[in-house]
Amino acid sequence: MKTAHDLVAQAKAQTHEIALTQADEAIRNADVLVDVREADEYAAGHIPGAVHMSRGLLEFKMSGSPELAARDLNIVLYCKTSGRAALAAVQLQAMGYLKVSSIAGGFDAWVAAGKPTAKPGLPTFE
Repeated sequence: MKTAHDLVAQAKAQTHEIALTQADEAIRNADVLVDVREADEYAAGHIPGAVHMSRGLLEFKMSGSPELAARDLNIVLYCKTSGRAALAAVQLQAMGYLKVSSIAGGFDAWVAAGKPTAKPGLPTFE
């Protein structure tokens, strides 16, 4: 019986991970940067420019968004440490997306490297 760690290791063997040192360039070249963490994790801080699509809803959101229909989109994914992103990358590849990668070490590595983060803005009530 496989464990979650076995599935992540298998997924990482099937996907392209971007080294943190190459992440800025990969993000600049991406058509979309996707944070696959949960909503509360995203709200606590995320990589600037990232859109939120939690791992559990990723396939539905990608399928339901006409602007994300092109299978040649350059997609960069990340999560907390890179496990969920690897699993998400495998699923997007299974859906036919051709250019999918994830950031090695995820958001934790991004923060540890002192890279910028953002938080969703609060609504104003003027």
